[in-house]
Amino acid sequence: MVESLWPTPDAEGGSVVTRELIRWSGDCPRLSGTRIALLLILLLFGVHAPGQSRGLQPAEIPQAWDPTKIGAPLSRDPIVVYNDWSAYDELSDSIPLTEQLAMKELDEILRLRRFGVRFDYYMMDAFWFDPDGGYRTWRKPSWPNGPDAWIKQCRDNGLLPGLWFGTNALVKLNPVPAWQDSLTEKKGSMSFSEGGFLPDFMGTLQYWYDHGIRMFEFDFADFDAAAPAIAKVKSRDEIHAANVDAFRDALKKFRRRNPDIVLVAFNGFGGDLESTASSFPFHNSIDLRWLEVFDTLYAGDPRASDVPEMNFWRSMDIYSDHMVRRFEQSFLPLERIDPTSFMLGNTGTIYYRKTHAWKGELILMMARGGWINTVHGNLEFLTDEDARWFAKVQALYLRFESLGRTKTFGGIPGEGQPYGFGSLDTEGALYAVVNPAQSVEEIQMPQLSQVQKPKSNGRLLFRDAGFQPTITGDKIILGPGQMAVVGYGEYASPAYDMGVQSDVQIPRSIQPVAAIFSEHGKNTIQATVSAPAHGDLRIVMQQRSTQGEIKRSWKGGPPTGTNMAKVLVLQAWQNGKPLPVEIDYDKVIWSGLSWAVGEIRHSDITPGEPITVQCSSAESDEVRLEGKVYLVSY
Repeated sequence: MVESLWPTPDAEGGSVVTRELIRWSGDCPRLSGTRIALLLILLLFGVHAPGQSRGLQPAEIPQAWDPTKIGAPLSRDPIVVYNDWSAYDELSDSIPLTEQLAMKELDEILRLRRFGVRFDYYMMDAFWFDPDGGYRTWRKPSWPNGPDAWIKQCRDNGLLPGLWFGTNALVKLNPVPAWQDSLTEKKGSMSFSEGGFLPDFMGTLQYWYDHGIRMFEFDFADFDAAAPAIAKVKSRDEIHAANVDAFRDALKKFRRRNPDIVLVAFNGFGGDLESTASSFPFHNSIDLRWLEVFDTLYAGDPRASDVPEMNFWRSMDIYSDHMVRRFEQSFLPLERIDPTSFMLGNTGTIYYRKTHAWKGELILMMARGGWINTVHGNLEFLTDEDARWFAKVQALYLRFESLGRTKTFGGIPGEGQPYGFGSLDTEGALYAVVNPAQSVEEIQMPQLSQVQKPKSNGRLLFRDAGFQPTITGDKIILGPGQMAVVGYGEYASPAYDMGVQSDVQIPRSIQPVAAIFSEHGKNTIQATVSAPAHGDLRIVMQQRSTQGEIKRSWKGGPPTGTNMAKVLVLQAWQNGKPLPVEIDYDKVIWSGLSWAVGEIRHSDITPGEPITVQCSSAESDEVRLEGKVYLVSY
């Protein structure tokens, strides 16, 4: 009985408790008053699952929650979204979206919910549509009966369904007659400010809203699109401004008509997303007027940063952290930034990650403070025990997102400086900290507010395996490439412990080794070092252009792309024999890579004998390589 009262939101924004009140009143009128009184008592004093501490409940949504009563025009409260992208991938892989796959993931959502994981929306990502249907019909044979069963099952289970759109770009889509007079000369996109595309597109959005869709994702927007006649007489800036104004005004009207809709912006709405080494402010600036119509703006699909890390997935964490920081510096509130960083799956879009280092990935996604927390991919990869851990972390951070505040601190992630995200409420504070440097570093966890309680007796709640962080007052010492979570106040209780991430190993010590690299042929550098008496050797290579700027090698995505281990190559020899070099970047990386990191194990070398280390790039153009060597011990 108690478990059935769990506050899971239903399709109309209510809850399981609300449904139980209605059901009991109708089924048992003679007892409905007593039962309703009992339910109200449970609501007032709280209901939580057996075996869990009060502080670690799945998110406690007020039972009378009605977002339409909130004065804010949009982004009224944090939400959790499931998105099926990365469970399939039709851009950098060949796994298709099918009704069977989508419904399987819906079943997985319901399984995870039983362990306390919260989901509010289910976003159907790209390529659900018939290429010739103008976004009005679903692709056959993948969806032979259309989306009705999926929409109904979502709403029956308290999930609000959402749909992806390629906005005005023709991505696996053919233009319908109503769009013809808006087409560009190359027929790759449509103008928003002229012709029939925009009125028809807004009609399509209303059509799906009327069929139960409550969230729309807009991707691949092209605001430079113009019909050939207009392109000849107007400047690029004039065309861009007219398109932005037309689309924004149309979305304003749509929101006024449908105030409960959630709109999220993806590619095409600003920001330089390709590299963490790009200059700032963004060349492609973010127009803050988009905040008038979009609940959030996304900060880039997951990819490696330009910060070298032995653990490839940590470099990806740094990318998302960096982009969130840069979007914040562009004056977007943290709540309105979607890092789009948490993805599980075995597809090319996430470099066949599966569940590698997923716990740190989840913590950082939640710790960044965004109000749209999106979980992508293969939920079946999470075990029941994983689900319990997931619910614990999610509930803790949703509490801060809903009732507290989150702020950034420290250096810029893409510049290799220690940094973090701090969250606080009246009970205490939580600090997620990261050291991206190739050195042991200390970072201060600052006061987040003038009214924050003094910090003392902080507790290490989570860390990567290996290096043992130490906390002294408001400072923490982290190993190279390490992340950790520290709690203060109420959150320094053992009840909030999250354990150790065992699949990210951080060296217990690291120190630079004297190594003078010199050119050894085109795009190749080489150095000789003495083999250490103990410990392993870490080799770090950074690739730059001849002008000194970070340069990524782009060699395609799956299935035909080139593995980066064949492009950015680390090699070593001792006594004329090759030594094995362990690497973690040996992947087909559609987003490119600018670095290589590898380690030579002590068991493979002869101490005292010289080792030749070589770094090379298969780039056809001339590049400049930088090499460093470190002694690490695990």
